[in-house]
Amino acid sequence: MENVQYARTAEQIAACWLPIQALRPHLDAATFVQVIQEMMETGYQLIYIADAGKPVAIAGFREEHKLVSGKTIYIDDLSTLASHRGRGLGGRLLDFIHTLARQQGKDGVYLDSGHQRHDAHRLYLNKGYTITAHHFTNKNL
Repeated sequence: MENVQYARTAEQIAACWLPIQALRPHLDAATFVQVIQEMMETGYQLIYIADAGKPVAIAGFREEHKLVSGKTIYIDDLSTLASHRGRGLGGRLLDFIHTLARQQGKDGVYLDSGHQRHDAHRLYLNKGYTITAHHFTNKNL
C-alpha cells in the first residue's frame, strides 16, 4: 500500500472513480472529474491510498468556519473498495486528516454518515467521534 496522496490532476481524480462510486453510486462517470474540479474551486480536497498504483481508498474534505463548531475540517466522503476493507485504510485516511487539523489549529473534524453504515460508525467511534446531532434534509424545494 502506498502512502496518502492528494488527487489534484484530472488523471489522479479520474483514478479515484471506483472507490468514490462505491460510496456514491448515483454519480455519473462522464461528469465525475468536472464535478470534483468544480468542488475543488471552493476548497474540496481529495486524498487517496493506492494499491499497485490504483486508488483503493479515498477521502474528500474541506475546511469550514462556522459559529456552531469553529474552525474545522468537514469530511464529505470516505470510502474504501470492498476488496480492501478491514485493512485499516479508512483509519489511515482519518489519521491523516486529524493530523492536518491539528497542524492547522482546527477545533475539530466533522462528518455525516448514513444511518445504515454500521461498519463505518464503528470506525468513527473507535477514532473518538461522538454522535452529536441529527442531519435533516429537505429536497422538496
